[in-house]
Amino acid sequence: MTEIIIAGAVGLILSMLGTPLAIRLLSRRRYGQQIREEGPSGHQGKRGTPTMGGIVFVLAALLAYGASHLATFAAPTVSGMLVLFLMTGLGAVGFLDDFIKIYKQRSLGLRSGAKALGQLIVGAVFAFLVVRQPNIYGITPAETRVSFLRDIGPSIGIVGFTIWVLFMIVGFSNAVNLTDGLDGLASGATGVVLAAYVLIGNWQLRNNCIDQLGPNCYWVRDPLDLAVVAAAVLGALIGFLWWNAPPARIFMGDTGSLALGGVLAGLAIATRTQLLLIILAGLCVIITLSVIIQVGFFKMTGKRVFRMAPLQHHFELKGWAETTIVVRFWLVAMLCSALGLGLFYVEWMPKP
Repeated sequence: MTEIIIAGAVGLILSMLGTPLAIRLLSRRRYGQQIREEGPSGHQGKRGTPTMGGIVFVLAALLAYGASHLATFAAPTVSGMLVLFLMTGLGAVGFLDDFIKIYKQRSLGLRSGAKALGQLIVGAVFAFLVVRQPNIYGITPAETRVSFLRDIGPSIGIVGFTIWVLFMIVGFSNAVNLTDGLDGLASGATGVVLAAYVLIGNWQLRNNCIDQLGPNCYWVRDPLDLAVVAAAVLGALIGFLWWNAPPARIFMGDTGSLALGGVLAGLAIATRTQLLLIILAGLCVIITLSVIIQVGFFKMTGKRVFRMAPLQHHFELKGWAETTIVVRFWLVAMLCSALGLGLFYVEWMPKP
């Protein structure tokens, strides 16, 4: 528990103090956000707001993770390092995307194919390594099986598992990217999911099959360190949200949104809660579905279901204030995470 507290506290302090420095540096270099012309008219006033702020909380989380291990003299684990690799690798892809937008002064960065290729390369390395590196008990960070509250069903094979992992990584990194459309929206929505994973990792540690073999115990390799990773990123994200909340003084950019999607997918895979993430991150899933529905329905009928997709912009065009949308969407995100945690703990409820 000490490691979790240290990681969260250090991440919070580093991000809280580091973000204003990043704002000044990015403003001086004129690394400002480009705004789509077809977007809501109220967004044009945000043009030039410093972007690529995700660099701050990614670095703060990495330093917080290291500080936690230095303070407790605990060695980093394979599971924790793999999830951090996934976060950092996808953050690097997002950084390239953001940098191209700024350099070419346009709202689109990497071409969709190049961006997807970068995500797939990072994801493939993660998928290859995550089913290897067993500990002394023979437990690897993941098994070639789909999971919900734990691994379920038979093995789907290394090829099937790799495809499934890539689908999760690309899907959730893009889902957080789509959610990042209003000030503070993605930060708050993913923060509650990270908080859930702090609780999940801690619970799995207390009920692991190595210490107490039982019907509901967990075969998770490094549950404590996964909770430390979640706490480090959560602390760093809260520090960033202080400056990213409406009206935002800095945006996370694709650097931050892809990194956050990656860490969520990585935590779900390593804690064996892959399908549960769909519920925990329900808001991001809903927003992604709104885009899929909008595009699909328009191609079939030539008509739109929403005034604009992603979903948050639909409510903007209906006249809702930005802060109203953000706060209400945060509440939806909290309800989704609460539902996911309820399902996670339900098997531990006393039987009548």
